[in-house]
Amino acid sequence: MIESTVDDLGVAEIVMANPPVNALPVAGWFALAAALDAAGTDPAVRAVVLRAEGRGFNAGVDIKELQAATSHAALVGVNRGCAAAFSAVYDCPVPVIAAVHGFCLGGGIGLVGNADVIVASDDATFGLPEVDRGALGAATHLSRLVPQHKMRAMMYTSATATAAELHAFGSVLTVVPRADLRAAAFAVAHDIAGKDPQVIRAAKESLNGIDPWDPKRSYRYEQGFTFELNLTGVADKVRDEFGQ
Repeated sequence: MIESTVDDLGVAEIVMANPPVNALPVAGWFALAAALDAAGTDPAVRAVVLRAEGRGFNAGVDIKELQAATSHAALVGVNRGCAAAFSAVYDCPVPVIAAVHGFCLGGGIGLVGNADVIVASDDATFGLPEVDRGALGAATHLSRLVPQHKMRAMMYTSATATAAELHAFGSVLTVVPRADLRAAAFAVAHDIAGKDPQVIRAAKESLNGIDPWDPKRSYRYEQGFTFELNLTGVADKVRDEFGQ
């Protein structure tokens, strides 16, 4: 589900592979967080490339796991797992380059929004269809990708944005053909890896320190409304209607 390797230049590659759509279950989110934590604490690692195999980058949480649950344990687990994975990207001591292809939805936005650099293929689309699933969350991270009013419209309508749009907003560094995506991400990672590692780690810490808001705290605030929707039964109703 989550595979990690490190090349000779100190670039860690973390790959999500959970077919058919890379929607991660509770265990998958925690495994991803652990892989990112391990890469960041490895003194030999100078940058991380986060990418996926299959039809798309990430389709968020595994809705079927939530629907099959007989208690709120799965909901709590997946919310904590997502928070852990998003935080692991943000707190990784070295820069994280997200290589995005196909769809990047829900939890995928949380990962990409916390990444340091985003490289996308020309078929990539980004969105938060949370309202169609009876949930909220990751508007914190979408706000880091698109302007505020664009984010609100996307949240309310479940609309998606293209890689070209995000490139125009400045959040996606470059857009390439899908066949060139991995190479483009590694080109950025190897450029970073060629710098003094202590300076780069200091730069990452300093940039996090001057962020205008704390994405971890604001995301946990959003999650409170997801819990409310679930406790009142609204989320189950919306998810059931969506699955019909």
